Amino acid sequence: MDINTSFWSLIKSKMKSRNFNNKYLETWLDPIEYLSTGGSPERPRIVLGVPNALHQYYVTQNLQDQIYTEISDAYKNQFEVEFVITGNTPPLSPENPLALDEAIHANEQAHFRPTQNAHSSQATAPKSTSDFLNSELTFSTFVVGKNSEFAHAASFNVARNPGADDYNPLYIFGPVGMGKTHLLNAAGNYIREQFPQLRITYISAERFLNECVAALRHHHMDKFRQKYRENSDILLVDDVQYIGRGEAVQEEFFHTINNFIDRKKQVILASDRMPKDILGLEDRSRTRLERGLIADITMPDLETRIAILRYKAEKFGVRVPEDVANYIARISKRSIRELEGNLKKVKIYSELQGLQIDYDLVKRILSHHESQSTVSLEEIQKLVADHFKVKVLDLKSSSRAKPIVVPRQIAMYLIKKFLDKSLVDIGKAFGGKDHTTVMNALERVQHLQSIDQDLMKDIEELETRIHNITGV
Repeated sequence: MDINTSFWSLIKSKMKSRNFNNKYLETWLDPIEYLSTGGSPERPRIVLGVPNALHQYYVTQNLQDQIYTEISDAYKNQFEVEFVITGNTPPLSPENPLALDEAIHANEQAHFRPTQNAHSSQATAPKSTSDFLNSELTFSTFVVGKNSEFAHAASFNVARNPGADDYNPLYIFGPVGMGKTHLLNAAGNYIREQFPQLRITYISAERFLNECVAALRHHHMDKFRQKYRENSDILLVDDVQYIGRGEAVQEEFFHTINNFIDRKKQVILASDRMPKDILGLEDRSRTRLERGLIADITMPDLETRIAILRYKAEKFGVRVPEDVANYIARISKRSIRELEGNLKKVKIYSELQGLQIDYDLVKRILSHHESQSTVSLEEIQKLVADHFKVKVLDLKSSSRAKPIVVPRQIAMYLIKKFLDKSLVDIGKAFGGKDHTTVMNALERVQHLQSIDQDLMKDIEELETRIHNITGV
């Protein structure tokens, strides 16, 4: 298949058909134009044009994975993609900081969710179809803090001696945006440098799931197994929580991990939750994931966030005064990804407006974000629902089942404690419960904490997560 304007139009059409009536996808995808094809016949470089720096940033952060997937499905060979700024349309010049905030963080509001892969910030394709490592994510570019000391040390030890029984598999877990993907890539890059003879496979669990389902549907399981069990020596899997979605996929995943461990080949996994907390995960798969070493990574403290920000600023070529660095780090409490996003937002806005970065400018740009650092009632509901693996709708329902009632009561308790809402307002937020129901819930949670150590730990963990958001 020739790579030309028609080919790119086909890719865009396929992406739109998979995400029908998605205005955010159309807004950012439509202006991307095919420019040329370079490189070699064995590995062509597809050059795509984007209007401006903001468009380039959004595409590489939110659409690039999907673009790679669609091109890979259509082209079936190795390739590279480069996004070049053409300046064919006037740069976006927002009238106020909120416009830029909505543009950069539109992916948080959109229905479109691209598969998260390690090459989300790369401008070129990986070295092989199974090695999607981001060469910029190394141990030397990872800022270590108290929150990540153990996970960093474990990853580095594994990379130095891949396949050791005591560290196989290595399972890294923690909330979204804390650096798990960075450590996966860092280990893979170190192994590739020190052990070039080893074949590395980096993949998201969701992509593994999709490929497995496709192989089952088209009766290509032999090729699928050969790809992951025979043609690879190192297996790196991100977002393992998605494995719990299907029994057939779990079966393949279980045997694939067993195959690697039996051959003394290293497996490194990353997830936003512990194996025991993955919904739908079979006991034997859970046991296998817990067999090796488990390392957690949490939100860094303020000092570490400042250090990370200064490193990122140097990398992006941005001069950040001390008061600006302290301010951005202080209000970026949810994840390292949020911290980096706020810095990029300031950088792009200052470049588009031709303004120097100072405290007043940054405070104006991020003032809306600062006000959001106070946790909301809905956010507490979601935190509790995610923690207990139920739906927010369940909390608002009339169900009296214990797996629903206890989380509902805890959510009411936390809302009262952190937001000091009235009993009537809290009841309304849970499907119209009356104030006596809320009062009984608060008393019940206080009593349960004194007799149930596990429940008390659950509440302490939720309170810690709320503290990380509010800073109080």
